[in-house]
Amino acid sequence: MGAYLNQANAYEPDFQNEFWGRNYPRLYEIKQKWDPNGIFIARKGVGSEDWANSFSYRSFSPAGVTRIKPPENTVGFRDTNGDGIGDLPGILSKLDYIKSLGVDAIWICPMYDSPQYDMGYDIANYEDVYAPYGTVADVEAIIAACHERGLRILLDLVINHTSYLHAWFGESRSSKSSSKRDWYIWRPAKYDVDGTRRPPNNWRSFFGGSAWEFDDETQEYYLHLFAVEQPDLNWENSETRKAIYDSAVTFWLDKGIDGFRVDTVNMYSKRSFANAPILDERLEWQPAHSLFCNGPRIHEFLHELGQILAKYDAMTVGELPHTPQIADVLSYVSTKEKQLSMVFQFNVVETGTGDPTFNTTPRNWTLPDFRKRIAQTQELVPTDGWSTSFLENHDQARSISRFGNEETPEYWALSAKMLAILVTTLSGTVYIYQGQEIGMVNFPLEWNIEEYKDVNSINYYKFIQDSTKNDPTAVKRAKEALAHLARDHPRIPMQWDGTANAGFTTESAKPWMRVHDNYPTLNVEKQQSDSKSVLAFWQEALRVRKSFPKVFAHGVFSDTDPSNESLLIFEKIGDGQKLLVLLNFTTETKPIDIGKRLGGKPRKAVLRNYEDEPLDFLRALEGRAYLLDN
Repeated sequence: MGAYLNQANAYEPDFQNEFWGRNYPRLYEIKQKWDPNGIFIARKGVGSEDWANSFSYRSFSPAGVTRIKPPENTVGFRDTNGDGIGDLPGILSKLDYIKSLGVDAIWICPMYDSPQYDMGYDIANYEDVYAPYGTVADVEAIIAACHERGLRILLDLVINHTSYLHAWFGESRSSKSSSKRDWYIWRPAKYDVDGTRRPPNNWRSFFGGSAWEFDDETQEYYLHLFAVEQPDLNWENSETRKAIYDSAVTFWLDKGIDGFRVDTVNMYSKRSFANAPILDERLEWQPAHSLFCNGPRIHEFLHELGQILAKYDAMTVGELPHTPQIADVLSYVSTKEKQLSMVFQFNVVETGTGDPTFNTTPRNWTLPDFRKRIAQTQELVPTDGWSTSFLENHDQARSISRFGNEETPEYWALSAKMLAILVTTLSGTVYIYQGQEIGMVNFPLEWNIEEYKDVNSINYYKFIQDSTKNDPTAVKRAKEALAHLARDHPRIPMQWDGTANAGFTTESAKPWMRVHDNYPTLNVEKQQSDSKSVLAFWQEALRVRKSFPKVFAHGVFSDTDPSNESLLIFEKIGDGQKLLVLLNFTTETKPIDIGKRLGGKPRKAVLRNYEDEPLDFLRALEGRAYLLDN
């Protein structure tokens, strides 16, 4: 499966509560409207003519999206036919469970026809389904069942590239004179003085090696920012764009889906094809995101796409890497731009990663850096744009293993609940990844390297082996980094119960990926019968968040102690309310005058992961949230 959201109760009510937000420089003065039940309906930037009623605000309250992903996680969500691979009927069978979490939407990652070199993000046919997952009719059944339950459904929109097996690419590579030649990005080779053939530039693929692949048939290179099997589409060609819109977008909107998560949304317009700056002279291929992200026509393309989406009132959440400046992010999500409803910023989840991602050591981060990144994502709140709150997805290792502590069962539970408090008290739309709601963790360092299936993990490990001639120290460091950050961790089977294979598939089947060893004690069934479980805590946190949307989802964020290396303490202000959040990221008791922060008045936390509330310290991995009058 994948991720989970939250839905509003009304669509066109009379507006009864109108107020002006804080006065910020630039366009940060915001007018907001609420329905009588306190559900946020619209935002308006100063100077804009119309109320913004985009799908993300009007049809979704910002409490939470649930993420379901087939390739990694239909593949890993639930298998109903005993072949060891998760499938669409498996999602259908668990919609009541998803609804019980308190979310309003699900997001299914690519279930399209694909050779699966990159877990379905290499699409061979946008209008068909990968056979082991099911059929188009199965998707239609999920759409209908979601709507019957008051859930919305998002699909993954992967349109920067296709599979090399897509019919479009087959035609494009058939001949230089093909009518679809220009549907992809082709360039002639370069040659050294001695006649050695070289790629057009020194760009490095996200998965390692050159971003160009030579085609023997037509004697030119094609661009692939990701795997060799994922050639980049040429968005400069208007005929290509129309085909994308017809096949990948309207085909599914016409079937009733409610929106898309848009993959690599800022890579469609390339700035130039010059060589990337040399950041590491030891390496032949260099990171080039400054040349292929946020190009000159990207907003033109997204506005064009947005006009189609608007006809269906469709919600979008774009994946926006390598865009650290808030002004640049706002150019994608400002309501007046009419492009995207919201985006995933990578500031927080890239904490402690290297360049490339695995060139680091486990837990290589500090709390001041982590909190600074959180604050950056919250800068969107007082604008006419919108933000997201998440710590996990199909590309990120488990948050407890990265930012919490799993040394003991007690620390594990405290960490899971403390991080749930963090995610649900930040402004924006909350995204919960499958298994996060029960506290799933990374699989152990001791697992053999053969257990890793992701192309990025495999390529990096092989690169280290080859480039260091199997140096034991370097290989060990690479394995430790994978055990901490690999995309494989969120893709192992969902843990439903304590039976063999964790209830993911039949007891006699072989799951497509190894089930975590801890499934007998960490599973949905066990937690459903425990009122103090991580699952119950997530349900309560989402309920509380939904009860106070003006401050939980829309409050303006302020970090009260940015340099503190142990405690993350922040406040949120929203329409006469204040939310005080206190989180201890250490396993030590830390002194703090909580009574003073509460104004000397007795208060009870609306969220807490300990039974009692002493006012002069926070215990190991303790988290609390207090709702105050402002």
